[in-house]
Amino acid sequence: MASRRSSGAILFAAHLPIMDAMNLTARILPPDNIVLDLAATSKKRAFEHAGLLFENHQGVARTAVFHSLLARERLGSTALGHEVAIPHGRLKDLREPHAAFVRLAEPVRFDANDGRTARLLFFLLIPETATQAHLDLLAGIARLMSDAGIRQTLTQSTDPREVHQLILTGASAPAPEHADHPRADS
Repeated sequence: MASRRSSGAILFAAHLPIMDAMNLTARILPPDNIVLDLAATSKKRAFEHAGLLFENHQGVARTAVFHSLLARERLGSTALGHEVAIPHGRLKDLREPHAAFVRLAEPVRFDANDGRTARLLFFLLIPETATQAHLDLLAGIARLMSDAGIRQTLTQSTDPREVHQLILTGASAPAPEHADHPRADS
């Protein structure tokens, strides 16, 4: 599970090895759920597109997806900083989690209170009854997105297959010298 500080640093719970969480992600993130350079003008437009994506590929009603994501976002922004957000929602009749990765063509404002923007969106749909699996997925994705090299590759890659593989393996191009590893004391 990730938590935010006003400095934008991302902090992580250390209760689950990253590979365990990423193995869960491998089961729920099909290659067709990778979208690069989506032209969305707002967070709501991005949520609408995610609804359409999940409806077309997983058979989940787009309105249920949209309302679930929006309801969760009203509780607090899912933006983590570094132009990353993990919009997620719970759905009553969902049997297993589903995920999608969407890179927006341009960052959109994600949190009206602090002006935080996001461009790399990792959408999660979770069964209403899932508890620990939900937290494990969020923690694994937050850990993955805390790597500056991975974020850079996700921002620059033009190949959805490369992005999919990167997300599944957590492998990245060599990290820059000033890798931006969040610290608990920042």
